[in-house]
Amino acid sequence: MVHKSADMAHIIRENIRGGRGKAHTDMVFGPEDMHGKATLFNRMTLEPGTSIGEHPHETDAEIYYVLKGSVTVYDCGTPHKLEEGDAMFTCCGESHSLVNDSGDTAVILAIVIA
Repeated sequence: MVHKSADMAHIIRENIRGGRGKAHTDMVFGPEDMHGKATLFNRMTLEPGTSIGEHPHETDAEIYYVLKGSVTVYDCGTPHKLEEGDAMFTCCGESHSLVNDSGDTAVILAIVIA
């Protein structure tokens, strides 16, 4: 299956998981495309100050992969600075959140594995 960037659904999501700001989201693959293997595969563009609020992953797992810029992620409350090429994995009841506290736009890939 091939999805061209120009054909991906673009969604603006506000205050994700209680966070702040607007995330410009391109749905790379939807749940129906991934046949139960994953539920989310999105490229997210986050302007400075945009955040994703803290949330747990009990029965699934999530990967954040930084494509551009830098963000601060909170892994069970502990902050870590992630830059281009860095990644985070959250599962097994752990919680995480993310904030673009830099002065530049950040782009991340977010994948939720079923």
